[in-house]
Amino acid sequence: MPAAAGPEIERLVQLLARLPGLGPRSARRAVLHLIKKREQLMAPLATALDDALAKVSVCRICGNIDSVNPCSVCADPRRDPSLMVVVEDVADLWALERASVIQARYHVLGGTLSPLDGVGPDDLNLAGLVGRVTGSEVREVILALDATVDGQTTAHYVTDLLRPTGVKISRLAHGVPVGGELDYLDEGTLAQALRARTPA
Repeated sequence: MPAAAGPEIERLVQLLARLPGLGPRSARRAVLHLIKKREQLMAPLATALDDALAKVSVCRICGNIDSVNPCSVCADPRRDPSLMVVVEDVADLWALERASVIQARYHVLGGTLSPLDGVGPDDLNLAGLVGRVTGSEVREVILALDATVDGQTTAHYVTDLLRPTGVKISRLAHGVPVGGELDYLDEGTLAQALRARTPA
C-alpha cells in the first residue's frame, strides 16, 4: 500500500506515536492539526522543543526537571527543610505541587523496585536519598509512592534503609477517595480504607 504522506510527515507521526497516550491514529491527527496550523503551532512548538533540549536538565539535588539547576523547588527559601517528600517520578512531584498542599523538599527516586522488570536498588536514586537525609535538617520523610505492589515494596525498602538515620517516616494515606462511592471501590481499596481509619 503506497504511503499517503512524505517521509518527513511519516517520521513526525512515528515520533509522536511514541508519546504516552498517543497511538498511531492520535499521532496522525495531531500531525495533521500541526500542519494545518503551521505558523500558529508548528513553528512555536519547534522553537520550544529546541529551547527545552538546550536548557532543561535534571536537578543535581532532588532529581526534578527544570531549566535551572538546582531546580526552582530546591532553590525556594520558603520550603520547609525539615520535610522531604519521596516520589517515584517527576510527574508525581509536579502533581503534588499542583495540589499546593505542602511546602516541602522533594526527592525523585526515578522509579520503583520491580524484580520482574529487572529494576533493583542500584537502579534507583537511593544513595542520594540516604545522603540527603543523613546529617541534615530533615526530620520527616513522607513516602508518596503509588499504592501498587512495586510502590509498596519500594516504600518498605526505603523505610528499612532510612530507619538507622532516626528520621520520622510516614506514608500517604490510602483508601476512599474524596467523592468516591463505596459501591464502586475495589476490595483492596476498601480494606486499606478500613485499616487506615481515623477518629471522627
